[in-house]
Amino acid sequence: MTRAWPPAALLLAAVMTAAGVATPGGGSIRFVEVGANAGARVRHHTRVFKGEHGDVLGMFTSGGSAVAVGDYDNDGLDDLFVTDSDEGTSCHLLHNDGRFHFTDVTARAGVGGGNDGRSIVADAIWFDYDNDGWRDLLVARFGTPILYRNNGDGTFTDVTSRSGLDAFANTIAAIAFDYDNDGRLDLLFGNYFKPVNLFDLRDPHVLPTNLDNAANGGGVTLWRNLGDGRFEDVTAKAGLSGHTGWTLDVGHADLNNDGFQDVYVASDYGTDRLFINNGDGTFRDVTERAIGFDTKKGMNVDVADYDNDGWLDVYVTNITDEYMRECNMLWHNNGDGTFTDVARETGTCETLWGWAAKFGDFDNDRWPDLFVANGLRSAGPENYIPIVLEMIVRPGVDFSDVSSWPAIGNRTWSGYQRKKLFRNVGGHAFREVGAAAGVDNDRDGRGVGLADFDNDGRLDWFQTNANQPSLLYRNVTAGAGHWIELTLIGTKSNRDAIGARVTVETATGKLIREVNGGNGYASQSSLRVHVGLGRDTVVRSVRIRWPSGIVDTVAAPIDRMTTVREGEGR
Repeated sequence: MTRAWPPAALLLAAVMTAAGVATPGGGSIRFVEVGANAGARVRHHTRVFKGEHGDVLGMFTSGGSAVAVGDYDNDGLDDLFVTDSDEGTSCHLLHNDGRFHFTDVTARAGVGGGNDGRSIVADAIWFDYDNDGWRDLLVARFGTPILYRNNGDGTFTDVTSRSGLDAFANTIAAIAFDYDNDGRLDLLFGNYFKPVNLFDLRDPHVLPTNLDNAANGGGVTLWRNLGDGRFEDVTAKAGLSGHTGWTLDVGHADLNNDGFQDVYVASDYGTDRLFINNGDGTFRDVTERAIGFDTKKGMNVDVADYDNDGWLDVYVTNITDEYMRECNMLWHNNGDGTFTDVARETGTCETLWGWAAKFGDFDNDRWPDLFVANGLRSAGPENYIPIVLEMIVRPGVDFSDVSSWPAIGNRTWSGYQRKKLFRNVGGHAFREVGAAAGVDNDRDGRGVGLADFDNDGRLDWFQTNANQPSLLYRNVTAGAGHWIELTLIGTKSNRDAIGARVTVETATGKLIREVNGGNGYASQSSLRVHVGLGRDTVVRSVRIRWPSGIVDTVAAPIDRMTTVREGEGR
């Protein structure tokens, strides 16, 4: 399926892309890396496996460098939870002190655990599962997850055993969303390996059976929040149990504008899946008609209305390196239940070995920009790709057998890759400006958490890196446009307002944003809604459609943060 792009629009996009586009104030997007001075430089350690094939298993589990952004103490400043993965290492809770400084409060909070002899921390999300006004913390693992309840005093209690979430799974991604709109946040886990103990392999056939279409992965698991502190596995009941791919990321959004959250599953070694919410507690697989089947290596799911047409679009990173020339996918929502991949047409196709990618309006010009983290493994001068290619082309090789894979040693595999920042040029094209913006680092990037950490109206971000120190980028863009930021508090809906749809109208037109509960690989961004307004100085209306179905129309002054409680608008 192809999208009919107007010739005039294509010409305009090409001219604007070649010439570049300034911020509303005439400047350009700029960031400064401040992690060390801000007290937010955290080193990640990948899990070290013992045995002859330990480095191969280590490579297949090296993705667990994640960040979760959330205001856990309700002081109006977004904090950071940063994972680590090697045995005995601690995760980190970094409290935002204001003035762009953070303090490590992990020990007092009691949330550093998880990396034991049987489990590897892989992801984390903040979500208020009990609607008490304090955000709780879910730590996803290769193993069993950990649920920490926020005590409201800066400390947390491990409540996993009584939550029902103690089922073993090799989970690499998690999101919180209210799939049935009952006012309680549910959980969707993306599971990479099938549920086998990687530290006690009884059978070496644990890797993908096919590098393009494997179906021996862990699929997804949906956990319904019962409202009494417990969760129930409803995967089969919801119609999601048939997916057995190698899930690498999951994302949610209302893609058909019906008020219910749909699910996109990015699958490594096989086709992605799109599930539409039926509104009755079940989902239907619409992959074939909506996006078609692919053989790419899906790594990331993020959602935004990049062209401001009122329909949410989806961005998926894949792999483009020496031997895989896959191209990413920017799924333009056609508004009729189908999507068209316009990554090549918009200039967002090639980002090397992609991981997390996040939409954000970094210059507040109304158009969502896009930052992409990349790079698999930066090590010695010898390249692993020619060696692994010999294995791939060998007749009769069993890809699932860990013994079939050659040792990696100190070789580099798609490493030292420069990050990509794509500036949105009017919704029809993107221009890569990573070097000019000061963000084209060559770390082995994984997660990206966006937030306005200093409450100045400009989006900053925290980048995690596998087996390397993290980076914190402060947005110093001069001449950025006007903005509003909204903190939404659900009353009948879930208190975090995840799934709420915000429509902002100015003289220039309408903009939509949705609150999501962890979209993006190994990433959770702020739950605060950020909207760039460009040169517009008056907001005509802010319409909020809550998951409960309640619709509020509220006032929101420009260049200010506004808190809105469900049911208090017109």
